[in-house]
Amino acid sequence: MDTREQNIIYFAGGCLWGVQEFLKYLPGVISTEAGRANGTSKTTNGEYDGYAECVKVIFDPKVVSLNSLFDYFFEIIDPYSINKQGDDVGPKYRTAIYSKSQDHLKIASNYISQRSDADKVVVGVELLTNYVPSDPEHQDRLTNHPDDYCHIPFELLYKYKTS
Repeated sequence: MDTREQNIIYFAGGCLWGVQEFLKYLPGVISTEAGRANGTSKTTNGEYDGYAECVKVIFDPKVVSLNSLFDYFFEIIDPYSINKQGDDVGPKYRTAIYSKSQDHLKIASNYISQRSDADKVVVGVELLTNYVPSDPEHQDRLTNHPDDYCHIPFELLYKYKTS
C-alpha cells in the first residue's frame, strides 16, 4: 500500500457540508475533501448509486491519532441512527468510517468495540472501494455559504476552530 494512504481516512456522518467544516479545523488535520464513498459510479452525474456522503481527511499521525479522530467524529454524529443524521434521511446519510488501510479498519473496529455503548453503535467500518470527489460547489460549502443548513449545532461545528 502507498504509504500516503496510511494518513488518509474517510468519515461519513450525514450531510458532508457540516462534517467537512468540523473536521478541517481539528489539530493534525492537513486537508479535507467532500466526496462520495463506495458508490458504483466514477462520477457525480446521475442518480444515487449507493454512495455515502463522506469527507476525505488527510492527517498527520504525529499530531493526531486515529482514536482521537474517532473521538472527534463521534462528537458530531448520532452513532445509534441508521441512515439519518439530523433532518437528513436516507442511505447516503449513513454513518461510517472508510479506509483503504486494513490497519485503520482494525483500529476503528476496536475503538467501537471498546465503547460502553458498543452494542448500540451502528457506525459502519468498511474498506473504501470507490471514492469520487464532490462537485466544486460542495467543497468547503459552509465556509463559502455559512448560512446554509447544517445538522451539526453551530457551537459544536466550530468548537476547534482557532482563527
